[in-house]
Amino acid sequence: MVQNEIIRYGNHATCRLDYDKENQEMAYFTFAGLEQTGIVEHFFSTREGGVSSDYLYSLNFSFTQGDTKENVIENFRRAAAHLGMTCGDIVCTQQTHTTNVRKVTAADKGKGVVCERDYTDIDGLITNESGIILAAFYADCVPLFLVDPANRAIGLAHSGWRGTVEKMGKVMLEKMSAEFGTKPEDVRVAIAPAICQSCYEVSADVALAFAETFAKDDAKAQEYLVRYQQDTTQQDIDNCLMYQKENGKYQLNLWYANFRVFRDAGVPDKQIEVTDVCTCCNSKLLFSHRASKGKRGNLGAFLMLK
Repeated sequence: MVQNEIIRYGNHATCRLDYDKENQEMAYFTFAGLEQTGIVEHFFSTREGGVSSDYLYSLNFSFTQGDTKENVIENFRRAAAHLGMTCGDIVCTQQTHTTNVRKVTAADKGKGVVCERDYTDIDGLITNESGIILAAFYADCVPLFLVDPANRAIGLAHSGWRGTVEKMGKVMLEKMSAEFGTKPEDVRVAIAPAICQSCYEVSADVALAFAETFAKDDAKAQEYLVRYQQDTTQQDIDNCLMYQKENGKYQLNLWYANFRVFRDAGVPDKQIEVTDVCTCCNSKLLFSHRASKGKRGNLGAFLMLK
């Protein structure tokens, strides 16, 4: 898939699509704001550039969706090699839609790829040690990258609707503050490709949980919306978090909800990059649980302190 085939929202490409210099088939997204810190390597994968086949084509990072172990490990090897590292430098989440966060050290290297994890129920990883690749996995849920240049600390999280309504981004900031002295005003955030509002229908109970968590804030809705459209109406602002349809269900905006989590926690607007690419709209390029009705692999987010 070439650049002009990607369905994007807004007037500029927040997520930059690149190709690996050694493996031209490996396509991935990066964020300028994270790169500008000068202290990290990072990328968010696509389906392109691996060895898996059929519905797992081709860069699948899941051991539990029907792929062979050999294929998945080779895909991890390629991901690590792109960062100049090995599979033994990767540390993986063990995601169960929690807001549990683990501080990672060199002793954890390889866990989830070349050796078993000695932890469960971990949806966020943080570290201040160089040369450790944090890895988390997605197929519509929201990837959260956090970089604190002031304290040379990083975090990577998985945030589905449960993690979002429980403010996973805020939990990550609090953990980084406790461990590394991180201040929200110093942090650069990237919200990577995830399912968009147009594709994400939810039931009334989920909508109610979000309405109770996120008080209406027209100013922050406006901050968010200018990323995608020059002119906004009051209806756009009113519908920014969610809107109800005739069938009684709601279209929920996880992109905006996670933006709100970080803004409400004190991260400046200009330091939050929000995806303009939907996993479900671009299911030929990105794994999407909804688009595939569950028959899919996993995308990977990778973040390393230099």
